[in-house]
Amino acid sequence: MTLLTLADAHLAYGHRALLDGASLALQAGERVALIGRNGEGKSSLLKILAGLEQPDDGTLQIAADAGPGRAYVAQEPVFAPGQSVFDAVAEGVAEARALRERFEAQSAAHAGADELDRLHTLVDARQGWQWEQRVAETLHRLGLEGPLAEAKVQTLSGGLKKRVALARALVAVPGLLLLDEPTNHLDIDAIEWLQELLVRRAGALVFVSHDRAFVDAVATRIVELDRGRLRSYPARDGQPVFAAYEAAKARELEAEALADARADKLLAQEEVWIRKGVEARRTRSVGRVARLERLRAQRTARREQLGRVRLSVDAGLPPGRIVAELDDVSLRFGDRVIVDHFTATVLRGDKVGLIGPNGAGKTSLLRLILGELEPTSGRVRRGTRLQVAYFDQMRAALDLEATLADTISPGSEWIELGPEGGKRSRNHVMSYLGDFLFAPERANAPVRTLSGGERNRLLLARLFALPANVLVLDEPTNDLDIDTLELLEELLADYDGTVFLVSHDRRFLDNVVTSTIAWEGDPAFGGRAGLWREYEGGYEVWKEQRERARVAAAPPPAAKPAPSPAAATASPAARTKLSYKEQRELEALPARIEALEAEQKALADQLADPAFYAREAQRAGELSRRHGEIEEELMACLERWEALGARAR
Repeated sequence: MTLLTLADAHLAYGHRALLDGASLALQAGERVALIGRNGEGKSSLLKILAGLEQPDDGTLQIAADAGPGRAYVAQEPVFAPGQSVFDAVAEGVAEARALRERFEAQSAAHAGADELDRLHTLVDARQGWQWEQRVAETLHRLGLEGPLAEAKVQTLSGGLKKRVALARALVAVPGLLLLDEPTNHLDIDAIEWLQELLVRRAGALVFVSHDRAFVDAVATRIVELDRGRLRSYPARDGQPVFAAYEAAKARELEAEALADARADKLLAQEEVWIRKGVEARRTRSVGRVARLERLRAQRTARREQLGRVRLSVDAGLPPGRIVAELDDVSLRFGDRVIVDHFTATVLRGDKVGLIGPNGAGKTSLLRLILGELEPTSGRVRRGTRLQVAYFDQMRAALDLEATLADTISPGSEWIELGPEGGKRSRNHVMSYLGDFLFAPERANAPVRTLSGGERNRLLLARLFALPANVLVLDEPTNDLDIDTLELLEELLADYDGTVFLVSHDRRFLDNVVTSTIAWEGDPAFGGRAGLWREYEGGYEVWKEQRERARVAAAPPPAAKPAPSPAAATASPAARTKLSYKEQRELEALPARIEALEAEQKALADQLADPAFYAREAQRAGELSRRHGEIEEELMACLERWEALGARAR
């Protein structure tokens, strides 16, 4: 069934068309990954699909029998000041909650039976009788129950705020869920948990993401927004969906380049013909002139593929062979252990990935390695001539009111790249910004006009203009488009200096790092507070080692006593025979099931009577909850009956 149809949509901001005749059909149960270059309009398109914005032209149709509505989770979710986690999540059932409160008020006021019946039907349709239970279940599923449910949202980390926003959307049980960069600010464990949640969830999903591993795990189809149009790439022949997209996209771009080259050649020939002498112009074909005009119009209207970012980094002065040597180092803040007896050596040219959950202390460990913090115990020896450049995931280094040109080169039109005392190149700031896909007319625009991905690209441009032999990249992949991610991977792989990379993008880590420092303080894996270990290789290598540690830390299974000779020769029927207690339980189960079904039917009859709510509105919620509990008890009894019956046969 087609759930949603967008036809011939147009959307422009100023002179730039974000949507140029875009069309999309979404089927029920599909999970669509929306990808595209930064600034192409993915977030705007998602808001149109959510009904939060309107296109300049075109139509959006939602199927009449599409079921529950749409829920949208923004990149940076917004919450009311002072709001608790429970109240924020309960906003997702605000309509059902309001309908139930209205019904209860009308019942107390002894409203007419027709009005009560109408309201009762609306509350049923929106599952309003159980809204508290739905909120509690959702909080439990997302790990937000207990003290967290009463915490103020504004005090939470970015990852927990994202969970609250997701819970607020999921509690509404939407037929269509729309997520904008859902993995930003989530650690690796949370990303893998979200993958499983979205794959198990019923209903359609459209999400914007540049995390290639996440797209492969969740999406059934990729839709790319490219130059205002939408192109669809389903998985084929058992391939991962992203690999299928890359192969199909390469074929399309090759065919497009050939077609454009033929059109340009024909236009050039016709332009030569039209400029011939006066005699030739007197006898020229009117039809041929008209064709030339069409060719000119087509060439003017053609939207070229956006160029690729040209990344290069100033490697600065060569440092010594050793960047940092840590010997039995510990770091504590009060009673909290951040690093506990850690030993490692980082050499020039190493690409080191840091993996750990949010709050584990990755930034503190980095500051310890680079000399910004001193250890509580142990010894740290640092190399010479270190020139460190930082990439901040929160973009705190950007002045939102400054222009792009001033951000890159304050007070000058030129940028000098290259080592001090060596051969240096001089680049104009406009040319340098062009290497990062910023048009000259945007050089004097303020930073606040940029999208999240464009701000990250600008921060990379500023970072790479600094002479540095040590790069510290804290979540550089957030909001970056896939093309820029792949180019950044190539740049870092070829970079002669040392890289410290904090990232939750698993594929990016695997493609860049040569070693991994991982937090392993989880007791489930045999860890302790402040435990860090170093591994050769990237994320997949560490994941395999962690699984081995989990198996090793698990308690051994209890040894089974040796069977007696009598037991060894017993027949299969004797080994599966029910005990006396189990036999009595099996005999009692049919009566128990019958009693539960009778109680459930009686409750259903009471809840279906509008007059009951007029008499006992407060008790209606209690009976409704009991109705749900009976359903769970029935399922448990039926499963137990089947299991005991199978053994008795």
